[in-house]
Formats: sequence, structure tokens, C-alpha cells
Amino acid sequence: MQTLRELREQDCYYVDKTAYVERLLREGKHYFLSRPRRFGKSLFLDTLKELFEGSEDLFEGLHIHAGHDWSQRHPVVRLSFAGGSFTEPANVNTSVLAQLEAAAEKEGVRVRYATAPERFAHLLRTLHTHTGQRVVVLVDEYDKPILDALEQPEAARANRDYLRGLYGVIKDSDAHVRFSFLTGISKFSKVNLFSQLNNLTDLTLDPVFSSICGYTEDDLDTVFAPELAGLDRKEVRDWYNGYSWRGAEKVYNPFDVLLLLRRREFEAHWFETGTPTFLVDTLFSRRVASVSLGDMVSTAELLSAFDVGGRSAAEHIGTEALLFQTGYLTITAEERLGGKALYRLGYPNREVRQSLNEILLRKLVHDVNGQTANSIRLAKLLDNHDCAGMKELFHAFFASIPYQRYAADSCRRTNNSIADYEGFYASVFYSYFAALGYDITVEESSSHGRLDMAVRAAGHVYLFEFKVAEMSPGSALAQLQARRYADKYRATGEPIHLIGVEFSRATRNITAFDTADA
Repeated sequence: MQTLRELREQDCYYVDKTAYVERLLREGKHYFLSRPRRFGKSLFLDTLKELFEGSEDLFEGLHIHAGHDWSQRHPVVRLSFAGGSFTEPANVNTSVLAQLEAAAEKEGVRVRYATAPERFAHLLRTLHTHTGQRVVVLVDEYDKPILDALEQPEAARANRDYLRGLYGVIKDSDAHVRFSFLTGISKFSKVNLFSQLNNLTDLTLDPVFSSICGYTEDDLDTVFAPELAGLDRKEVRDWYNGYSWRGAEKVYNPFDVLLLLRRREFEAHWFETGTPTFLVDTLFSRRVASVSLGDMVSTAELLSAFDVGGRSAAEHIGTEALLFQTGYLTITAEERLGGKALYRLGYPNREVRQSLNEILLRKLVHDVNGQTANSIRLAKLLDNHDCAGMKELFHAFFASIPYQRYAADSCRRTNNSIADYEGFYASVFYSYFAALGYDITVEESSSHGRLDMAVRAAGHVYLFEFKVAEMSPGSALAQLQARRYADKYRATGEPIHLIGVEFSRATRNITAFDTADA
């Protein structure tokens, strides 16, 4: 449900976000917020709408009720691009004109002008004059007309330029506007989309508003307490918690929580509602190793470096920005280097880590049934601690990867660095384990060096070292033993297995899979 009235009148569970509304009204006027899909942005906008329209009955018992002046009512113009397809630029104009006309009819006024910016400005002036109150402007999914057309750069640019002119009206009509709030998935460069609306307060990475959308741990333990019986709270947290926008507290995706409470099953609820094809294609075209996805570093500027241009819109989207804004990575830590803030990005939870790696595997092998069969077999091998069986499994898998995939990968390389080749091979191992939900650590440092990968599965620890035979002489297993990587894991009391894996560029497969118990 995305409307406050329906939730309140049907006596549904409702997580009260009105303390944030109270602060927004007190501290500013024009706001912007980006969050991934299905995080409650539309419901938050609807809450703002009902508040400004004076629907006091819906707010009884909520934080803001006692301190708000309910005698003050404001006309609301709400634009939403959630519905429809905008691959044709004309569709945006048609949608905007229809919504402006509906807003005018609702308030009993008439608007002039045939072009959208002029009609929008006239509507704001007219509503102010007609009601004696300044207007509230709410824009839901402000960026969808651009995102819909990402694979058609000319249409994406046309939609962007159209929206730039439309949103600029909000600033030009400031005398008639009481409050504005824009939400979307992406955070486009202000220079290119919001150049005329440069007075927005961006809440995206503001720690104070990090929980403005999503459920906190406390929300689950209080609001949803009656529904949690029979669910392992640690497992709930592992599967769905972990999103962070620099706040002290991490949040859950609401869609995941609600479907978990309904179905009582741990599944990839949010992920399965739609992973953009271009995201996976972009990761492959840029040769982004899956082992690196759980630990990337970016700055605030790079996280908002999202624009359209050139032959392909994806060329103007940084990998980190793409993954962060769409919700596949989140901020796990931050530090300052000189005067610049650096954000470390990682998977928010098991759902995303497991599901994204599964879809990457399917893209790589082009055989969904074969990949699924391999995953099932790998899980059984780990249950039985069968390292010899793992060697056969991965050898067969590498043999099944189409030659074209290797050829394309080779042609795109600008150098033959060991890291490039090891990253490709290691990513296959990593994605298989990650897709099964195992606890994985990569590039873990110790006093003796960096361990390539550690996997905890079925009460055992598996330590992996990867090498490309033609480019790095020596035994991978011997390196594991010499650097005593196992020492760090002995305190767990779990059996430890050392696995040295060596690959050949010539055969495009495993040439050595040596094992030993530590």
C-alpha cells in the first residue's frame, strides 16, 4: 500500500516517519531524496500530501499530531512518473500536461498555456491566488522518464532536458511555493538536471535522515512484534538488514520485510521484483570482477556521477554509482583522506549478495539449468567436505564457458596483468559460493600477506589461493602453507582445508587443484 489513508483507515501496521516530516518543515523548504526502488518513497510523499491538505484524522497518535497547526491547509500539486513508459519523449509531455490539468480540476481552477513549464508556473500562481496559501509540490520518481530510455541515449537526453525545464519552474515560482520534495532512484548530476533548481537540500547522504525510508531494527521489534513469532531474528537480520546512508543505524527494505511476514519464507523478495538487464550487462562489459563487488571505494561526488550522453547512457554512469543508487551496494564504512570523505561500499545483506552472484553466473554460462545443477552439486560436496569432487565440478564448469566469452574478454584487455586473469577465474569461484549464501571473505590481510578467499560452510573453513600458471611460478598450495594463513582461523575450532588453484591461459581451465588439511 502506498497511500496513508488506506493504511490508517484499515488499521494496518504503520511505521511512523512523521518526526522526519516535522524536522523538514522546521529546517527548510526544498528537498531531494534518492533511494532504491520499493523503499517507501511514494508512501512518504503521500504522507506529506495528507499533512499539507489537513487530514488531521489520519495523524492521530503519530509523532507530528500534537505539534502541527492543522488550521493551515495548502494546495498540493503532485507529479508522478511511476506509471507509463517514457521511451518516446512525447510521452513525458503528455503525462505532465494531463497531471497538471487534473491538479487544476481538483482545486476548481483553470490553467492556460500549451507548454508544460508555462502551464506549471501558471498553475502555481493561480492556486496561490485562489486559496490564499502557497503551494506544495511533490514529485515522485522524478527520474523515471530518463531511466526508461537509458538504452536510447537520444530519447534519454531529450527527456532529461525536458525535465530540467519543468523542475526549474519550482525555483522560478518560489514566491508561490510553500514546500517541495522530489524523490527518485538515481541521483543525477546537479549541473545537468538541476541546474535551474540549485536550491534543493539533498538528503540522500545526510546521516540525520538516513532512516527516513526503510525499517529500523527497533521498528521490527515494536511495530511488527506480533508478526515475528516463529522467525529467527538473526536470520531475518542476515537476510534483509544492512542498508546504510551514513546513519548510525542500518535499515531493512520494507518490501522484503512485508513479504517475509506474509510468506514466512526467506527468499529474494526485493531482488526478484526486477533487476535491470543493463546493470548486469554493464558489469560484464566493464569486466568488473564479482570478488571486488563486496569491497569498493567511492566519494560522494562519484556516487552522484550519473548522467546521460554519448552513444550509450551507461557510459556516463560510474560502476559504484550504478550499484549504490540501485541498492545492490550500500555504505559499510567511511573515512576521511585529507579533506575528502571516502565511502567503502559492500553488499547490504545476504539477499543481494546471493541473488546478484547467481544472476552473474547465469550471464556467464548461458545455461540456467546447468548452472543450477552445478550449484546443487557444490552444496552437496561442501556438506560432505569433498574437495576432490569440487575439483571435478569446477573443471567441468570452466570447460562449459563458451569460447566467445574468453575471446571477448581477451580482446577487451589493454594489458595482461596477473590481477586481470586471476580476477576472472576467482570470480567464478566466488560467485558460486556467494550464490549459495555461504560466508565468504576475500582479500583478507594477515601478518603474512593477503589470503585470496576464505569460505565457511557446513562447520568447515576452506582457504583458497588462486594463481595463473604461465604468469606466476610456484605452487599455490605451497604459498598457502608458507604464509600460514590458517593460523588466523584456528581459534574457531573448525576443520581447515587449504586449496591451491592454478589456471592456464592456454587451456582456459584448471591445471592444479591441490588440497591439504591445516
